[in-house]
Amino acid sequence: MSINATLIFQLIVFAILVWFTMRFIWPPITAALDERAKKIAEGLSAADKAKADLAAANSRVEQQLAAARTDAAKRLADAERLAQQMVEEAKGRASEEAAKIIAAARAEAEQESVKARETLRDQVAGLAVKGAEAILKREVNAGVHAELLSRLKTEL
Repeated sequence: MSINATLIFQLIVFAILVWFTMRFIWPPITAALDERAKKIAEGLSAADKAKADLAAANSRVEQQLAAARTDAAKRLADAERLAQQMVEEAKGRASEEAAKIIAAARAEAEQESVKARETLRDQVAGLAVKGAEAILKREVNAGVHAELLSRLKTEL
């Protein structure tokens, strides 16, 4: 193998090409590769962070849903209790009103009974006077015998 000028010239050109490549071409390529690797690492860490944030958000959503369900159940129970209380109050008022109506009816019946007794006493007193007139064959004066008639009414 003989070393000739072509080989030396090719070695010099290759060395200049390597030097030129290492000086001007290689640094931007390595910088671009480093920047790309950095962006990929940032993207992966952002994806991991987003995944963790999503898990935390899902946990918060589940907690809020559980709280909302509990609140809704509590409100529903309160509404049912309030409705039951309103029904009981209405029943109580109706019972009171019925008792008042019954008491009023009893009082009215008692008054009617008293009136009927008074009327009956008056009629019996009148019949007694007529019966006494018939027996005595004379007229009994109601004005003169008022005390006697009132005693008769009380006895009846």
